[in-house]
Amino acid sequence: MLRIPVLVRGINNLSDARYCAGMGADGLIFTLDPTLPDAVTPTLMGELAGWVAGVKLLGEFDAQPVSEINRLVEECGLQEVLLRQLPTTPLSVASLLTVNLADTISSAQREEMAQQYTSVFPAGFGVVVTLDSTHLDITTQQALAEAAARFPLWLSGAITPNNVLSLLDTVQPAGFILSGGDEIKPGLRDFTELEAVFEALEE
Repeated sequence: MLRIPVLVRGINNLSDARYCAGMGADGLIFTLDPTLPDAVTPTLMGELAGWVAGVKLLGEFDAQPVSEINRLVEECGLQEVLLRQLPTTPLSVASLLTVNLADTISSAQREEMAQQYTSVFPAGFGVVVTLDSTHLDITTQQALAEAAARFPLWLSGAITPNNVLSLLDTVQPAGFILSGGDEIKPGLRDFTELEAVFEALEE
């Protein structure tokens, strides 16, 4: 059991899918938008998902039309989606939206987001902030903690074994989004750092 929900994005091989599910990840994120790097096809996603159980299946999208996202939600059996852009019309499932760090630091912007997203995401939403540094100053930590108290805030990016517990204690996010990787060759993958993060979060 992990102390906090963890999702893993960029799943594109069976090694990652089985390992992350076995380590207690709550969900696996598959890049289904063909315009994004390392995207997988719905067919490949279905094959990989067929080998795991007990995890949520999510799709990641950028500028795909909402109608296409909703179609893939049905086709792939997605429970949630991770979006890089704010959609123009409501989605059929709960969504995680990537936003700028600066937006979550601004108190006025936080209130605007909370109000705007309620109508765009009727099935529920969370906000994803991608950290580009393993060190956050105190002011940024406090601002993120205030955002996390306002709506579900997920942290992604520079999450390491050395800072994950500090972020957990100071920000108290809804969860962490880690990144998968490529196999060295079929069936062979180095999980050293990913394993260290999972182990740090074990109860």
